[in-house]
Amino acid sequence: MTSELVVDVQPKEIAIAVLEDKRLVEFQKEARNISFSVGDIYLGKVKKLMPGLNAAFVDVGYEKDAFLHYLDLGPQFSSEAKFVKQQLSDRKKTLSISKATILPDIEKDGTISDLLKAGQEILVQITKEPISSKGPRLTTEISFAGRYLVLIPFSDKVSISQKIKSNEEKARLKQLLQSIKPKNFGVIVRTSAEGKRVAELDNELKTLVQCWEDSLTKLLKAKTPSLVFEETGRTVALLRDIFNPSFQDIWVNDDETFHQIKNYVTLIAPERADIVKLYKGELPIFDNFAITKQVKSSFGKTVSFKSGAYLIIEHTEALHVIDVNSGNRSKSNSGQENNAIDVNLAAAEEIARQLRLRDMGGIIVIDYIDMQETENRQKLFDKMRELMSLDRAKHNILPLSKFGLMQITRQRVRPAMDVETTEECPVCFGKKTIQPSILFPDRLEDKIDYMVNKLKMNDFTLHVHPFVAAFIKKGILSQYLKWKFKYGFKFKLIPDQSLAMVEYRFYDKEKIEIDLKEEIEIK
Repeated sequence: MTSELVVDVQPKEIAIAVLEDKRLVEFQKEARNISFSVGDIYLGKVKKLMPGLNAAFVDVGYEKDAFLHYLDLGPQFSSEAKFVKQQLSDRKKTLSISKATILPDIEKDGTISDLLKAGQEILVQITKEPISSKGPRLTTEISFAGRYLVLIPFSDKVSISQKIKSNEEKARLKQLLQSIKPKNFGVIVRTSAEGKRVAELDNELKTLVQCWEDSLTKLLKAKTPSLVFEETGRTVALLRDIFNPSFQDIWVNDDETFHQIKNYVTLIAPERADIVKLYKGELPIFDNFAITKQVKSSFGKTVSFKSGAYLIIEHTEALHVIDVNSGNRSKSNSGQENNAIDVNLAAAEEIARQLRLRDMGGIIVIDYIDMQETENRQKLFDKMRELMSLDRAKHNILPLSKFGLMQITRQRVRPAMDVETTEECPVCFGKKTIQPSILFPDRLEDKIDYMVNKLKMNDFTLHVHPFVAAFIKKGILSQYLKWKFKYGFKFKLIPDQSLAMVEYRFYDKEKIEIDLKEEIEIK
């Protein structure tokens, strides 16, 4: 299996697609100015204690106060709180954690009011982004994640990933990290560190320690609430978690992001740095890699997957519900039971993909087609577990109930991906009547004339739906060629699958959109 990462950077948002054998399996999209992401560290202020919940609400600058439970304080909270208090009282220089006094761990069954009080300033890290009507979820157990290691200040413990099976390798890594880690820092060794040389691990360890020191530098000037450490961009963070030898290419259409990713890959795998490539094609990058069509077909309420069978996916506040339907699929000659297991196994494959693709979390209930034989029900359960083993998110799968329902819990750290696949008419704006379609090319020519003769624009591109582009370019003496001669070859026509049939967009040579859309009154 070969994997590809395709990054589409736009002025207002960035979208990341992961392909496995050219098939879309992960998709992330976020605004470029987003805040309160997982991993961000804030100096917050305790607003209110909730003894009944054994938790506190903390102001980190979000519109709703963030939630901090006692169990998320971390065993070294007393040491961290004392250090932060000393640092905030002496803002002239950064304090050294190696010289700090480590206090005993807090009690596992203690109460929040024993450790926090309203108005107290504390250092917190986002563990769950704001979801629906809820604010962020916090922890005070600060950590800095790298490719091979996770650094934890105010700890002194070295933990090894359970997925590393070799006892000799575990002993080697533990001894190695204990010899190179600074005092009063704990380290979690990730699975990807297996077999790595001391120089690679030491280099990353120094980088993570520098992140902590940079946070303290910002803390000196911070006013509550404020951001003191920002997690790496979504692209680099995703790459950090999924990078593996099967990656064939990483394509990016933005020069700055290209250099960020190139530098990161050079740091973690110098021999693979050449897989990072800058995309310079005329077509939109997602169209070029057939991602736009997959996004349109994979999101939405109804998802088809095999021979007329389809899924119905509904999202509620409490859970996600998936209904499996055989649709107009022809029945198997060997009976209803075999037909049901055949559809269910194919549905399981698509459902496992959809959970990763939409990043669906919380409780997922799947209504499979009823099966009578216990053997088939077990076969479906085993297949689902096998498919979900590729999912990095923590999850738990229960066998089918007597009603034919399968329940899955999946870790939720950010809102589920919701991509709107329906298209609003860009011409009538909901009025239900439009100008004759045959006049659409004339409207485009008016806009081109305005761009060239009024705005004096050179070297711009016009994006239209692929069907429209094919119509305009049809024939030896096409409409497109006539425009090129008439307006001095100053523009290019680009087919764009993300556009509706009679939608158009103009971009300057810096790929910044020029808004010429107008609402036309229909009389």
